[in-house]
Amino acid sequence: MNDFVPFAPTDAAAWTTAPHGESTKYRRGVLGVATGSDQYPGAAVMGVDAAVHTGVGMVRYVGPSRASDHVLTRRPEVVSGVGRVQAWLVGSGISAGSVGGLDPTTAAAFAHASDDGVPVVVDAGAIPLVDLGPLAVLTPHAGELASVLDVPRESIEQDPGAAALRAASQTGSVVLLKGSDTHIATPDGTVRLVASSATPWLAAAGAGDVLGGVLGALVATRQGAAEASGSSLGPDDLAHLAATAAVVHGIAARRASGGGPFTMTALIEQLPGVVRDLVVDGDARG
Repeated sequence: MNDFVPFAPTDAAAWTTAPHGESTKYRRGVLGVATGSDQYPGAAVMGVDAAVHTGVGMVRYVGPSRASDHVLTRRPEVVSGVGRVQAWLVGSGISAGSVGGLDPTTAAAFAHASDDGVPVVVDAGAIPLVDLGPLAVLTPHAGELASVLDVPRESIEQDPGAAALRAASQTGSVVLLKGSDTHIATPDGTVRLVASSATPWLAAAGAGDVLGGVLGALVATRQGAAEASGSSLGPDDLAHLAATAAVVHGIAARRASGGGPFTMTALIEQLPGVVRDLVVDGDARG
């Protein structure tokens, strides 16, 4: 198990940021989102929708016209275009095979996210396309991580904790390895967390896109609060926020499931209640 520490809803509560009387949409955190493609616009819709439902102050979406149209139809409060943000979410609905073939708008957004100096949540499809480092959080599943490490998928599944540690060390980034148990590790290996709140029914298309939106929102709100106090987030903070996202995502899925199948839209609709329980009650149950 590589000494991974269980991360419970009560732990997640400490990393869930609530607004206060002097909050504005900017102080609550702004998330830049560069996801989706003409082929997969739904990935952008689900990630943005999840971020809004998790409680970020504003979402700025940057992407191809087809994805942008879908996002703005679903969430008209989203602002289109690059601007100042506290965190980025990149890569959902974009294949790593798109190197050299990204649409110009997305390519420019990836470059901006690489140079912005704020935390970046990186879906596996974007790992080869953006600059990684200690402010990046990578969110692969076992198959995607196998490609990053150039090992068989079976070796990842046999020891996911060791794989997460190796990937974090190799990339210099925080790694969230999705699975029935979600393993999170920092590049130096000092933070090793495992979240086990998910339901097997969560193994479905779109789940990773939703998780990215949840994590992006949590990071942006926490970074916004940090900036207001004159500080900023580091890898240890990002690892705890990644574990928090896994818990929020998993509990929302359990509530949406009720023991059976559910849609990603139903999961997203459960997010505000989970966040509410964490910030008000300090705990949440599935």
